[in-house]
Amino acid sequence: MAKTAQLSSLSEQLVGIGFERLGQRTPTVLSSSVFAGELPFGAPKGWKSVREPSWEQLATRSEEILAEGPLLLVPTWEREATPDKRRPARPSDYFAEVLAACVPPSSDAVMAVLLPAQAWESDQPWYAEMRTKVAERWDTQLVVYSPGALTQLHWSATSVLVFLRARAQTRPVLKVFQVPRRSDDADVVKDFERLLARQGGRTEHGYVLREPPGPHQGLYFDRFDPHVLQRREDLAGFGAVNALGDLFTFHRTAFSEAALKRHNQLTSPKDPSAVRMVKPRDIGRDGTIAPPSEETLWASIPPELQLAAGDLVIRRMVAPVTVPPYGFFTAEVTDEHLPAAASDHVVVLRPIKPLSRPQTRLITMFLRTPLALTLAGPRLAITSMETLFKLPVPQPDEALTKALDELTSAKQQFKRWEQEADSVIESVFLEKTAALARVRVIDSGRALRLRVEAASLLDDLGHSVRTRFPYPIAYRWRETEARISAGDDHAAYAAILDTAEELLCYVAQLVLALTHARQITLGAVTAIRDKLAGGRSGPGFGDWANVLNEAATSRQLNNLPEAHPLNDIRTLLAHQDAEKARQALSERRNNQAHLRRVDPIDLPHAIDVAFADLTLLVERARFLADLALLEITNVRWDAFARTAHVEYRELAGDHPVVPTRTTTYPSNDLETNSLYLRDTDGALHLLRPFLIGRDCPTCRTWSTFHADRAPKDAVIFKSLEHGHTLNDTSPDTRRLLGQIGLT
Repeated sequence: MAKTAQLSSLSEQLVGIGFERLGQRTPTVLSSSVFAGELPFGAPKGWKSVREPSWEQLATRSEEILAEGPLLLVPTWEREATPDKRRPARPSDYFAEVLAACVPPSSDAVMAVLLPAQAWESDQPWYAEMRTKVAERWDTQLVVYSPGALTQLHWSATSVLVFLRARAQTRPVLKVFQVPRRSDDADVVKDFERLLARQGGRTEHGYVLREPPGPHQGLYFDRFDPHVLQRREDLAGFGAVNALGDLFTFHRTAFSEAALKRHNQLTSPKDPSAVRMVKPRDIGRDGTIAPPSEETLWASIPPELQLAAGDLVIRRMVAPVTVPPYGFFTAEVTDEHLPAAASDHVVVLRPIKPLSRPQTRLITMFLRTPLALTLAGPRLAITSMETLFKLPVPQPDEALTKALDELTSAKQQFKRWEQEADSVIESVFLEKTAALARVRVIDSGRALRLRVEAASLLDDLGHSVRTRFPYPIAYRWRETEARISAGDDHAAYAAILDTAEELLCYVAQLVLALTHARQITLGAVTAIRDKLAGGRSGPGFGDWANVLNEAATSRQLNNLPEAHPLNDIRTLLAHQDAEKARQALSERRNNQAHLRRVDPIDLPHAIDVAFADLTLLVERARFLADLALLEITNVRWDAFARTAHVEYRELAGDHPVVPTRTTTYPSNDLETNSLYLRDTDGALHLLRPFLIGRDCPTCRTWSTFHADRAPKDAVIFKSLEHGHTLNDTSPDTRRLLGQIGLT
């Protein structure tokens, strides 16, 4: 019995379900006498099958069968011979002519066509022309991509099954499904049935397009997948997005080994003019270029055709789909790789304009991700230049550029320390005596050990808070740790609750200052204003939480610039676990204030639970380490340079005595003796009068204050560090609070 190409068991089930939902009955199968190679197509068992010897008659026979019911059309996949060598190969000639000639005999005619996947995926003009002609008479209702759907064909042959219904006045939604390469058949079938029942949205392996694309666009699965489109939009979060072709010129050489031999260009590595040839396999998936080996080719290549430092080299051959997903095998050429040239099947990307190191690094890392391969288009064995030219790549903004630079510097510093440690270790037996070796290892290793100890402390939250958080929070945290370690349970419990309230208070003051600067008024300000005017007790734990919760959900803050500090601040209570911890601490604070105190027997456990909740909140507030609190002490404006020379104190850590530093700033509107927040872009945000810095009249220590009460004769400010108060009877202060909506 002659072999035939048949649908796999899973594909047969999907085809049957598709016709059951769209055509209401089992179809007749119409196929060419020769389907692929020398193989005919074998219809599923029990299905009516018609085999047409002449492919030219397929359209006519299709119309006859469609008049009686639904049809599964399987035209030949053979390529038409092209005797004219000047004419480009058009592999779709046979089935394109058949589909273009198929006419639905009635308004309810349903037909499915089995084709190579590229017929519906590709943007090539002949495929687009075919789809355009089909769209004139038919509406596409369902597209199913399936690798390995046909027996007797190679497993990598991906087919597409396109369900068509006679063209109607109103276009139906389009459903797209992709059979995964490795999955349980029963799960795939269930997901397929879920997709067919939907009129929008997405399932695990498919999605619904309410507005189908035009036939000129190749409909490869990832192109309109909502998940992929969302990830593509997310690339802008890095800073900007450019097409790769806007940043690089593309070069591809014909330096194959055969061509080099034919032109007598191969030479020995000892030849002064020898240039190393970089082959595809020399480019590793980790972004490295393998060092020369015995198999490396060396050749005489003109200088203008050689690689240059800063070039990117990419394998044109894409990794097989059977391996775990990788992106493009991409590497950057550095001076240590030169002189070198790219062999065939290697694409060279040369920057049009010099790129910064972070730019190049981010692009290279992105190209190596599966997402880059997904955005490049349908998976082909060889990447086209056009595909790479259009590929969107992220560009880092200033903050990300700075972070990448700092990470690179840290990496280089770690390498130097590693080399230094290796040098010390290797010197053990190089000294004249064991005593000298011992002294050398101990003395030379001391600095290295101290560096490691200091670095390891950064993983300790307490150390980070005490050394890098703004002074008011760091001070409160240090006191809390001290009280807990001293074993005074009552003082420790009170310190935990005080620290939690002052943490929320400090962050809420930042929110109030930053929203006021953007002329946004939060509803929570009304309650704070009423309590200030009451004169008895000022705003407290609940008021600060209301400010933060409103900021987290406010639509007015949804379109802030990426680097604006409010984007980080809004996340503090955005997570359910943080809000739960905040509520628990707030309840404890209220109970403590209303004399519902914890029994001394239960106090140790209460301390453990409360401190765990506080630790969670502080962990969520790690962004404060990047939002420096500054006191500007002096500003000198240079009118010619258009910059201000600024002297300031960075109030980080648990002590207010810090050195004065200097910087320049491109504005002359800074106030001396006022507090500012410095964001990750280096911009300064005025915090006065929400937060002010003064010497405390009670303890004579420099402290940060916020408005606590505003009776008629004064404004009373309260210290975040120790709760002491500061009376300000100046009418200007009261008038200023009125301008910001607090009186």
